[in-house]
Amino acid sequence: MSKIAAILIRGQVGSKQEVKDTLKMLNLQRKNNLILLEDNPVNKGMLNKVRDYTTYGEVTEETLKLLEKRKKEGKKYYALNPPRGGFERKGIKQPKTKGGALGPRTDMDKLISKMV
Repeated sequence: MSKIAAILIRGQVGSKQEVKDTLKMLNLQRKNNLILLEDNPVNKGMLNKVRDYTTYGEVTEETLKLLEKRKKEGKKYYALNPPRGGFERKGIKQPKTKGGALGPRTDMDKLISKMV
């Protein structure tokens, strides 16, 4: 089964309690943290709920090997740096479909390699 990587892009200040609770269930509490999830309808539903704060997509085996050195010991997340060269042109307040960085994406491996 494939893995989905989710990265918290925006902070939670001013967000609804429902969004904060979902992010807590996903173990996404700090910006630029990444989690790996199984590709199933439950996880996709949670990611869809927080799509205005995160970006997510499928990752390859090479990216998983690259991430292993970034894992915090005893934690369920990976601490990443901000991306070299910045996010997409429209920034972190627009969805990927409008040229921003939020929501589902197909080039998740490219973003992760910029952040490791």
